Amino acid sequence: MVLLSPSRRLRRTPFSDGVEAAGVKAYTIYNHMLLPTVFESVEEDYRHLKSAVQLWDVSVERQVELRGPDAGRLMQMLTPRDLRGMLPGQCYYVPIVDETGGMLNDPVAIKLAEDRWWISIADSDLLFWVKGLAYGFRLDVLVDEPDVSPLAVQGPKADDLMARVFGDQVRDIRFFRFNMLEFQGRSMAVARSGYSRQGGFEIYVEGSDLGMPLWKALMEAGRDLDVRAGCPNGIERVEGGLLSYGNDMTARNTPHECGLGKFCNTQTAIGCVGRDALLRVAQEGPIRQVRAIEIFGDRVPTCDRRWPLMVDGKHVGNVTSAAWSPDFNTNVAIGIVRMTHWDEGTDLDVVTPAGVQAANVWETFWL
Repeated sequence: MVLLSPSRRLRRTPFSDGVEAAGVKAYTIYNHMLLPTVFESVEEDYRHLKSAVQLWDVSVERQVELRGPDAGRLMQMLTPRDLRGMLPGQCYYVPIVDETGGMLNDPVAIKLAEDRWWISIADSDLLFWVKGLAYGFRLDVLVDEPDVSPLAVQGPKADDLMARVFGDQVRDIRFFRFNMLEFQGRSMAVARSGYSRQGGFEIYVEGSDLGMPLWKALMEAGRDLDVRAGCPNGIERVEGGLLSYGNDMTARNTPHECGLGKFCNTQTAIGCVGRDALLRVAQEGPIRQVRAIEIFGDRVPTCDRRWPLMVDGKHVGNVTSAAWSPDFNTNVAIGIVRMTHWDEGTDLDVVTPAGVQAANVWETFWL
């Protein structure tokens, strides 16, 4: 067993006491914080997520706050998605790119007001890039990391659980919208969103002192719903084609390569720093792109590195995430494949640590 040595560089979360009491078995490091990865087992956690409701400590989704007269201008500089029609109360999935069009992050942008935004980031030090742009362009905006820690409530019974704590008004929240709701006299953003295909909410808990009171209230309210502590699940994520920044894409990939071209309005998102580079990509088209991959044969091991995809000895791509799916009785995977071999039904060989296994390209993901 390999243990983590605790230090102040490795931050606990407002929900860590609840996570530990629930019997967490494994963590990963994400944004310099602890992110749970296993409670019962990956497969048991997967089955429970699909049938009941779970609380996820996703405090690792740190917020980059933009506040001030130029907040909207700075937000548009970061992304090729056109934000002009976005209203307070909406959440947008936004590719964040550098000057070359490379992906720096794929967060959710939350518009609190015309002059106040949160960027709920994936695993990267995006705060420094945003601060650099704000300073370099002399923008009238404050950029910092607020004391905000998301708690996700995911699973088919999420609506019932949330209604018991926040009232039936949560049922009316539309997908990728949020309402400001009260808990113990404090207002917090509650969004219908989350890193699973099972449905649910993300609660943006503003103030670390509210973390455990909210955790305990949800656990108590959901006893008869079989509520449990959970976490983003590797099997369900791959089935649903939910990309993981740092695993399935990096700064070497453009949004178009990641299948995120629909979120790039390069003709109208004029302020984006990567706009010119992405205009060229949009005109020429990507030469490789994310695809769903089925891997035949024995269960594959954990994909902790890229697995080459081969055709007749030629390297045509890589598998970036993979898992055995109990529901579909096959190995499901995410890969980036060259355009010459990305059509549905194309036969490939994948070089796994356990050996070479046959694979096939799918046009759509399983969920």
